Amino acid sequence: MKNLSQDEAKRICDKVLSLSKGDQCEVNITGSRKGNIRYARNAVSTAGLIEDTQMTVSVAFGKKQGIASINEFDDKSLEKAVRRAEDLARLAPENPEFMSTPTKQEYKASQTFFQKTADIDPEFRAQVAAYSIENSKKNKLVAAGFFTDTSQFTTIANSNGVFGYQQDTGLDFTVTVRTEDGRGSGWVKRSVGDVSKFDAREASNVAIEKALKSVDAKALEPGRYTVILEPAATSDLLGYMFNGFDARQADEGRSFLSKKGGGNRLGEKLFDEQVNVWADPWDKDVAVLPWDSQNMLARERMDIIKGGKIANLDYSRFWAQKQGKRAVGSPGNIIMAGTNKSTQELIANTKKGVLVTRTWYIRMVDPQSVLLTGLTRDGTFYIENGKIKHPIKNFRFNESPVTMLNNIEELGRPEILAGDESQYQLLIPAMRVRDFNFTSLSDAV
Repeated sequence: MKNLSQDEAKRICDKVLSLSKGDQCEVNITGSRKGNIRYARNAVSTAGLIEDTQMTVSVAFGKKQGIASINEFDDKSLEKAVRRAEDLARLAPENPEFMSTPTKQEYKASQTFFQKTADIDPEFRAQVAAYSIENSKKNKLVAAGFFTDTSQFTTIANSNGVFGYQQDTGLDFTVTVRTEDGRGSGWVKRSVGDVSKFDAREASNVAIEKALKSVDAKALEPGRYTVILEPAATSDLLGYMFNGFDARQADEGRSFLSKKGGGNRLGEKLFDEQVNVWADPWDKDVAVLPWDSQNMLARERMDIIKGGKIANLDYSRFWAQKQGKRAVGSPGNIIMAGTNKSTQELIANTKKGVLVTRTWYIRMVDPQSVLLTGLTRDGTFYIENGKIKHPIKNFRFNESPVTMLNNIEELGRPEILAGDESQYQLLIPAMRVRDFNFTSLSDAV
């Protein structure tokens, strides 16, 4: 089914709302067209296109709520979904934390749709794979990658007059390139909404260069080192931390932002003064929908960390009401200030240190301090006197992003990423930090 236009989506929402007999009703329609190509061992293995449209309707009687989903949109199917949601609501127990559906919201549109991205076709995808495969073969390397592009729409509506419709596009690309004997490995990741900001040849060449340079890695004694973390290495670490900015978790003592004796650490300085983080649905590089689909509230630009101090926490509607706060839409992106310095400039300013391309297999050790454990991989290098001296074997690390952001020496240029461990679009800089804790060596490349 093709993506619905705003008028088509509005007609379906109006129909569903008119069918509902509940005290309140919410409708959410999403549709997407997703293309992909996958390759491994220098050959394309799969390619495809997936199209899907789904609607979820939620009906409430008092504090009892039922939800039903369908992917058919004829009148009979729409009514069937509404009646199913109503039946489930009547059977459901009352939810003591139930919140009435929001009143009408003002949504200021954000630039999330790019026609050139929506126009990506099989030939474009094949060319992306070809760049990696052909250049890898020339260098006697083996490539494995995955490219996906998405064009989609989201519609929300409720019985209090809320209505929102917006289209968005995006692409994700990852490729791992290895030497034929498996002794060298390079990797790269790109995530953008606008295909004009994506260069498949440049991205593949980054992974190729890292694979070539990471052969014959030498062992370096585990310990605490000055480390340059590329944005891709930083993003997943920070993703774990930003998932902990929920006000309820902090107030109930379940977060690193909990204060001993009760309450949260809003307003406290927890990080280096260089750390400035905010959310902005209208950012030109990582724009997101101007509403939070879970609660239909409009998003706002908000500071999250300012000058190292906790500036805002994320309040659900229920917790905001309980604590006497104002609830707004939860952030959809995380933007961290950096500088115009390239990673090469950070390296040039480093007397001794370690360059980390990627962090991987990350697991939480202690939620109260956000202590994480994980591995480096796909290109780890020793720096001496401002230059990469040689590749080194990978490490296991035990480190907290909270500590890491207190040990910043220098920030680099931010890059766009989609965090694997977070629900956000990210714009995160490379950074040089001191005393990063490597606990043991890893033989993996």
